Amino acid sequence: MSNGDVSQGRRRFLIGATSVVGGVGVVGAAVPFVASWNPSAKAEAAGAPVTVNISKIEPGQQVTVEWRGKPVWIIRRTPEMLENIEKLSERMKDPNSEAPQQPPYIEGTVRALKPEIGVYVGLCTHLGCVPSYRPEIAPADLGENWLGGLFCPCHGSRYDLAGRVYDAQPAPLNLEVPPYRFDDDVTLTIGLDPEAA
Repeated sequence: MSNGDVSQGRRRFLIGATSVVGGVGVVGAAVPFVASWNPSAKAEAAGAPVTVNISKIEPGQQVTVEWRGKPVWIIRRTPEMLENIEKLSERMKDPNSEAPQQPPYIEGTVRALKPEIGVYVGLCTHLGCVPSYRPEIAPADLGENWLGGLFCPCHGSRYDLAGRVYDAQPAPLNLEVPPYRFDDDVTLTIGLDPEAA
């Protein structure tokens, strides 16, 4: 065996070993890089659907849950509240909710899948403040024409109990209705459309 044969064998061995080590290094560097493209567990949880048991919500009561970092209100409306929503249509900026502030399967004056349960993102459409739930009729600070609704303390925007904004208010749009569905009579999931939609 000559020196040239030994050098050729060593050269092949070194090239092969270097290629293997280099390939392992590339894979080792690529795996965390590609994995960083996946959303974190916190980000996935932030956008995940939220399931709520609505059986304990009393008539006239409002509860708040968080979905995608936003407050979402669930309001159990009484028959009187539903009557007042109908009475207020003439005083609303967008009474039939023609602006796309709700999924296409949400129709009608009460803006809900079931009239007695309203689901709304609790952020004023003016500058994003959180309005107050004011279900009482004609309180001194809101006037004798107030039939219950939502009042934004930041700039005075008023909404009815269907999340429709009154005419001549700073808020340009009705409150947003998030996608939601009823899984059964007592369970509501925010963030998923109904299966029929």
